[in-house]
Amino acid sequence: MRKTFILSALFILFGVTGVWAQSADVGIKPNYAGGEVMSVAENKIILQTKDGTIEIALSDKTEYKRVPPDNPSLKAAVAASFADVGVGDKLLVTGMVSADKKTIPAKAVYLLTKSDIAQRQTKEREEWKTRGISGQVKAINPQTKEITVLVRGIVGSRDVTVTPKDNVALVRYAPDSSNYNEAKPNTFNDIKTGDSIRALGDKNADGTTFSAEKIVTGAFQTIAGTITAINAEKNEIIINNIQTKKDVTIVVGKNTVLKQFPAEMAQRMAQMQMMQAVGTQPGQGSLRPPPGNRQGGQTQRQTLPNQAGQGGGMRSGSLDDLLERFPNITAADLKVGDMIAISSTRSSNQERFTAIKLLSGVEPFLKMPQFPQGNGRRGGQDSGFSIPGLDGGNFP
Repeated sequence: MRKTFILSALFILFGVTGVWAQSADVGIKPNYAGGEVMSVAENKIILQTKDGTIEIALSDKTEYKRVPPDNPSLKAAVAASFADVGVGDKLLVTGMVSADKKTIPAKAVYLLTKSDIAQRQTKEREEWKTRGISGQVKAINPQTKEITVLVRGIVGSRDVTVTPKDNVALVRYAPDSSNYNEAKPNTFNDIKTGDSIRALGDKNADGTTFSAEKIVTGAFQTIAGTITAINAEKNEIIINNIQTKKDVTIVVGKNTVLKQFPAEMAQRMAQMQMMQAVGTQPGQGSLRPPPGNRQGGQTQRQTLPNQAGQGGGMRSGSLDDLLERFPNITAADLKVGDMIAISSTRSSNQERFTAIKLLSGVEPFLKMPQFPQGNGRRGGQDSGFSIPGLDGGNFP
């Protein structure tokens, strides 16, 4: 029975340490504690857990085991030593926890090093790039367990039918949370039309169907507007919401991705969006792109960024990869009068939003003529504008 509890704790603490993390901490239990190493001394380790810090008392009888990141099991653990433990490592420590939950004399220390965690995360990110797709849930068939996903690319979009495998792992962003580590296991019935979705698995030869072994979903929204005030100490930005015309507070958290949309690229992509929208709107042929966007008679396709990804975006992560290449910024780079856009989970509080992603330099998208819903433009489900790379959360 004791081994069963330890094995379960190993899977919770070590089995999801990478990008697919659902919970990085088992906390403090009567017979063990798990968390991240905060400091290491000669005869003790300070461990940060979800239940608070705890001191690990070491002795010459303490046993050390290193757990492989891809196989968190007791049988796979190999002999290690105190010298292998470092700050940032994940530990599961067995022993009798004190009544006040402040100390635990360590009988055994199971270790997953910070470097192993980083290697696993890199491996998982690459896997999501090569075997993943992302988009928006367009339709759901409960009878056939099929999800129609609108997969967007730089030059267009296409529908892909996603079918979960029998052993599919499904997680969903928690309501009012922008922290991916707080995503919770869910079921097929929890997936809703309009959700952002990312799936890992295998697609058929022409990319029209996809068999998913992992699915992440979330309900997100895009908020945009002009900065009216900045509180650098609180990492908060006040903007006038372009849709509601009301001031709202944007919180920049430690995990917020802040990027600057390159000016020329923003102009070109906004022009492409408008041309696509005009092409689907009867009677709108008199609309013209903003002046100065065309260069020397180039065609629309010629103005696309290099490595944009053709074929309707089936190169997984094409928009996400594009976002990664944008220049990084900080809140200090922003100023009153700038226009920004953010992605955030849908929240019950519509006056305060924690940014998952924040983009500056988005004026070309926000100043475009706004078209009715259903014309292929989208920006966080119902915002009425679309900013490439901003939809959704920090998916794998």
